[in-house]
Amino acid sequence: MKPAIYFDELEGDVLQCHLCPNRCIIRPGETGICKARKNVKGMLYSLNYGELTSIGTDPIEKKPLYHFYPGTMIFSVGSWGCNLSCDFCQNWEISKGRPRIVQRVIPHQLIEIARSEGTPGLAFTYNEPTVSFEFVLDTSRAAAKEGIYSVLITNGYIEQEPLKLLVQSISAMNIDLKGWNDEFYAKELGASKKHVLDTIEFVLSAGVHVEITTLIIPGKNDSLDEMREEAKWLASLSRDIPLHITRYFPNYKYTIPPTDVKTLNELHNVAKEHLNYVYIGNVPSEDLNTTYCPDCGTSLIKRRGFDVEIANLTEESRCSNCGKEIPVIL
Repeated sequence: MKPAIYFDELEGDVLQCHLCPNRCIIRPGETGICKARKNVKGMLYSLNYGELTSIGTDPIEKKPLYHFYPGTMIFSVGSWGCNLSCDFCQNWEISKGRPRIVQRVIPHQLIEIARSEGTPGLAFTYNEPTVSFEFVLDTSRAAAKEGIYSVLITNGYIEQEPLKLLVQSISAMNIDLKGWNDEFYAKELGASKKHVLDTIEFVLSAGVHVEITTLIIPGKNDSLDEMREEAKWLASLSRDIPLHITRYFPNYKYTIPPTDVKTLNELHNVAKEHLNYVYIGNVPSEDLNTTYCPDCGTSLIKRRGFDVEIANLTEESRCSNCGKEIPVIL
C-alpha cells in the first residue's frame, strides 16, 4: 500500500477523500467507491499503486487519439478500480475491483519496459487511471525526465486540485464525455456531467492535447438534439477538438443490442455541423475515420483500421493543398 494524498481527517479516524467529486466518506477498514483507496487506522492508502492488470503496445489510434502522433505505437498499461458505476462498462473485470492476478512494478521499471518496446510514449488506460493517482503522477513525472510522454484515457471525473498537479506531466488526454443528458449521468453513472465539463475546460486551458469520446448507447444517450448540444458546447471551446462517436456493444449488465450504424451516421452529421473533426469508432469505415482538411476537403490522414497513411500534410501540420493549419501533433 502507498500513502494517498488529497483527503481530510474527520472525527473518529473517519476520512473524506478529495481525489474525485464523489468525496467519499471512508470509515476505518473501508474503501471508497473506486475500491482502490482504503482507510487503514485513520490513514488513507492507495491499494493499487504499481499494480498492473493489462500491459501492451498499441497503435495510438486505438486509445483513440487521432491527432497526437498519428501512425505511431504507444506502450499501454492499466491497473484496476473506477470511480463511476457504469453498468455497461467494457472493462468491468478490472474496473469493478481487484482481480486475482496483478503484476507489480515501480515507476522506473515501467519506464524501462516502455523504452525496451521502442515506444516514445506511455498510456494509462483500460481502467480509470485517475484512481491510481499517486502511481500515475510518480510515473509520468519520471517518464518526462527521460523524454517519454504520458497520456491518459480517462472519464475526467477528478477534482481540480489533483488535476492541476497531474497535467504538469501529462501531454494528451482522451476524455469520455458519456452523454449530454444530466439524468443519464446521475442515474446510470452515479456522477455529475458538470465535473467532466470542468475537466475538459481546464486541461485545454493548461495546454494539454484533448480528444473526446462519446459511447452511444441505444435509448440512453443517442438523441440527435443532445448530440447537437454537446457538439455546440465543445465548439464553444474550439471547433478543432476531435470527437469520437463510438459504437456500443453489450457488456457487463447491459443486454441492449449494439448501436445501429445508421444512428451513428446521423449523430456524426449533426456533430459535424459544429466541429471540424468527427470520427466514428468501433465501425470499420475508412471515410469516417480519415482526417480531412475542413477548408478544402483534402484527405490528410487516411485510416484503414489501424493502418495509417499521412498524406497531403506538411511537416508543419498544414494542408499541402490550401495551407490551412491542422491541429495535429506529428
